[in-house]
Amino acid sequence: MAKIKIIEDDLSIANELKNLLENAGYEALITEDFSTVLEQVTSGNFDLILLDINLPKINGEVLLQQIRKDTNTPIIMVTSKNSEVDEVLSMSYGADDYITKPYNPTILLLRIGAVLKRSGRSVEKLSYRELEVIPQKGILEREQAEIILTKNEMIIFLYLLQNIGNIVTRDELMTDLWNNDEYINDNALTVNISRLRSKLKGIGYENAIETRKGQGYILHE
Repeated sequence: MAKIKIIEDDLSIANELKNLLENAGYEALITEDFSTVLEQVTSGNFDLILLDINLPKINGEVLLQQIRKDTNTPIIMVTSKNSEVDEVLSMSYGADDYITKPYNPTILLLRIGAVLKRSGRSVEKLSYRELEVIPQKGILEREQAEIILTKNEMIIFLYLLQNIGNIVTRDELMTDLWNNDEYINDNALTVNISRLRSKLKGIGYENAIETRKGQGYILHE
């Protein structure tokens, strides 16, 4: 299980990130004492760090530079919206990637997986019932069975998985696909849902995705 350090001074956002990461199969630790954050990072043996650029007592970019003197732990910077300067400085100071607030949960998880994969560290497998979900490979596994999802099908499935048990509207799915640079129209979304259902049925999950007429879809637990 990859261990991720969350350096975010907004406690509500930090806890939201912690819940998201733990639900995705990671171990996540939030930062409460920012006066010793550098020591926490260098001694914590983390697999990845999520670092907010705006922190109390120390600037995130300064902290990034200090961390880079002691460790090569992968770092994803969380920057302010549409701040190109923050993004450029973060990458030049040694960040592995960045994401802007308000972040898209699906994109964040995909970027975390990509950074961990590039760094040679463990890439976590998500799970749904008895299925292992491996976004980086685009596959779902169950014992000896395996199904391959297209990029759009995986984006849809991950979004449903992150909202498991709750109604997800078609507009939400279209927005999530748009945020992943995957534009599809309303008819194409219907086709992708149908194909995803068919693939899940083929691996033993015929009624996993329910359609709520006029509302959207639910992935059942």
